[in-house]
Amino acid sequence: MSIWWSLHLRREAASVPLARRLLLGTMESAGVDPDVSYDLSLALTEACANAVEHGGRTEPGELPAEYRVTAYLDGEKCRIEVADSGPGFPGGPVPAVRRPAPEAECGRGLRLIEELADHVHFGNRSGRGGAVVSFDKIIKWRDGALLKVS
Repeated sequence: MSIWWSLHLRREAASVPLARRLLLGTMESAGVDPDVSYDLSLALTEACANAVEHGGRTEPGELPAEYRVTAYLDGEKCRIEVADSGPGFPGGPVPAVRRPAPEAECGRGLRLIEELADHVHFGNRSGRGGAVVSFDKIIKWRDGALLKVS
C-alpha cells in the first residue's frame, strides 16, 4: 500500500502550515516514526517557505501565484517535491547551494533540508520556469504501522 497526494497552494504564508499539517497527519495515520515525520515536516516547511518567498512576482492587485507540493509515501521511502513558478535557482539546471554567512538572518533553509533528508535535488523546471526542490528519506515505522512493508 502507498499514499500519494498533491496540493496546489497559493503563494501565501498561510499555506505553509496547511501543507505541513497534511504531511504530519498522513504520516501519523500511516504509522511513520514521529522523529522521521518531524524531520520531513520541517524540511517541507523550509521548501514551502522558499516557494512562498521566492516563487514568483505578482503585480499589485493580482492574485498570488501558486506552487505545488507532492508527497509519495511508498514502502520504505517518502519523497516530497515542491515546485514553484518563479525565476528558478540561479546558476543553471543544478544550482550550487551556498552556505549563508554566520551572521545572516536568512538563507539557511536549503541547507537545513539537506541535513534533514537522505537525498536532495535542487533544480529548475524546464519550459515554464520555476524552482523544484525534491527530497526523500528512508522511513522508520512504529510497531503495528498500517503501511509497513514486511
